[in-house]
Amino acid sequence: MAINLQKGQRENIGAPKFTIGLGWDTNSSSTGSAFDLDASVFVLGENKRLLADEYFIFYNNLKSPDGAIEHTGDNLTGEGDGDDEQIKIDLSKIDPKATEICVVVTIHEAENRRQNFGQVRNSFIRIFDTATNADLLNYELEEDFSIETAVEFGRIYKKDNNWKFEAVGAGMKGGLQDYLNKYQ
Repeated sequence: MAINLQKGQRENIGAPKFTIGLGWDTNSSSTGSAFDLDASVFVLGENKRLLADEYFIFYNNLKSPDGAIEHTGDNLTGEGDGDDEQIKIDLSKIDPKATEICVVVTIHEAENRRQNFGQVRNSFIRIFDTATNADLLNYELEEDFSIETAVEFGRIYKKDNNWKFEAVGAGMKGGLQDYLNKYQ
């Protein structure tokens, strides 16, 4: 049975292969433009920096060089129920220098389209066992991010040789470039 997390809560993942599912609903009528939310992953070392540029996984770089992380593709509308984007992770393949995996969602062209996460609802991240499809962890963003255009949903980190997930839920006014600046 899946564990429903609160902001700041940490739990063991307990599966070497798992999938991160991210989902959201948008109110496109509020801006007149369609929303395009993008999930991205940053694989960091002990220094809290990208292992290399290729360890920034997003819609234009779908796979990490070690083969441990694969983004299944960009969803341009977020329509429908369930996961809008997925990221598959195999910890048995991850670079031994990796100590953290940050999962963020940004709004594509948010400034030009005058969009923010206050216009997004039912946002969630879930981690499920790839082999059984059983949900392991769920975290629903309950905050109203009225000016933020990017949110760090969570992070997966290594502690005492175990991989854990922390429900972060931290918003930022910015986009992918701001996260790149933070982690490069």
